[in-house]
Amino acid sequence: MESTATARFARIAPRKARTVVNLVRGRKVSEAINLLMFTRKSAAPIVRKVIESALANAKHSDATVDIDGLYVSVCQVDKGPNKNARRWRPRAQGRATRVTKGISHIAITLTDQPPPSKKKNAPKQAEATETAPAEAGAQG
Repeated sequence: MESTATARFARIAPRKARTVVNLVRGRKVSEAINLLMFTRKSAAPIVRKVIESALANAKHSDATVDIDGLYVSVCQVDKGPNKNARRWRPRAQGRATRVTKGISHIAITLTDQPPPSKKKNAPKQAEATETAPAEAGAQG
């Protein structure tokens, strides 16, 4: 079962929002919300609100869903338009430069499937343990 929620036109730069989203990707929902409550980043309340919205969507769409068994599976932060929030900054010799304020679209998907474990080095370790005793015997 999947449940999604999006926050569009959030007034946070995508680069800053991605650091917070990377913290919660793959975690249980309760753990992610608890982590975001104590994260001192400006994007943390926005991401927490999106996760809580996706959780409410899951409760509303399926009353029999196990809330404790949901995981944050897909987290995506895209760049929004920055036409609305342009500012001008005075520069040297009477010039001015544009300061563009970042706007993000944050999308989060919750699923009841645990994320796959990331074990990239597992086959290499198995090969190393097989060859290690043969090399040790050859040296001795």
